[in-house]
Amino acid sequence: MRARYAVPLGITAVGAAGIAYAAGFEVRSFRLRRVTVPVLPRGMRPLRVLQVSDIHMVGGQRKKQRWLRELAGLRPDFVVNTGDNLSDPEAVPEVLDALGPLMEFPGTYVFGSNDYYAPQLRNPARYLLEKVRGQHGLNGRNDPAIGVRRNPWEGMRDAFDAAGWVGLSNSRGRLKLDGIEIALTGLDDPHIKRDRYEEVAGGPEQEADFSLALVHAPYLRSLDAFTEDGYPLILAGHTHGGQLCVPFYGALVTNCDLDTERVKGLSTHRAAGNTAHLHVSAGCGTNRYTPVRFACPPEATLLTLVERRD
Repeated sequence: MRARYAVPLGITAVGAAGIAYAAGFEVRSFRLRRVTVPVLPRGMRPLRVLQVSDIHMVGGQRKKQRWLRELAGLRPDFVVNTGDNLSDPEAVPEVLDALGPLMEFPGTYVFGSNDYYAPQLRNPARYLLEKVRGQHGLNGRNDPAIGVRRNPWEGMRDAFDAAGWVGLSNSRGRLKLDGIEIALTGLDDPHIKRDRYEEVAGGPEQEADFSLALVHAPYLRSLDAFTEDGYPLILAGHTHGGQLCVPFYGALVTNCDLDTERVKGLSTHRAAGNTAHLHVSAGCGTNRYTPVRFACPPEATLLTLVERRD
């Protein structure tokens, strides 16, 4: 009888250990990833860009808050926040406290769905089912937001703006860095159909020294539009890097129509004969109802932009 139950008990023990690791250790094992991206025009000095994304702050997450504050010690040229700062409607003050030292630097931001709406309890298996069905986000529909709790995102936006960070919800803007002008173009979140590319179409600004594109969720329609217009670099978040990954295999889902091979990190995107560099942050948080990560530690990224090779 003992042998009969040994294998099931062993599997159960391994599963429990995996859950304990994912929920108790890895989800708080914050990392800084460093990436070099060859996108700048010839003769332009390197730029250090700190990207933070998918913070999903919940009240009381002190270790995450300390880690975010410590990132200011990197002294980036500017900061990019690619959205989903909240996973708790009461956590706006803690987001602003954690990002306070970073808000001393020039910066820019776009929002994601979890900035606007509070999270809901959801079966994680639905992500796999949606992938099989080809359903992502609102999947082309424009349903009204009914029965959802809205976050007080306006106060967070006002604080970012007051710090001089440039908001890019379907808009353009600029950053000036010691004589260098960075032109910025951003979209509101495609995951909830708030993107309006026609309002920002036209491509990079030729009179700027460099142009950068931002979007929270890297849906193909947005990546295609930016790439067709000639943007050299697109920064995004949303995917959590797959969040629960299979060791030596990778992510199972991206929570959008981007392929899993590009779920996080630096890659390229091609459209209409053009090629753009794409960086997708795995983010540093999780939805409050799924506070686990496996084979996908929480992260921020320091991107060093250097001269392009061609």
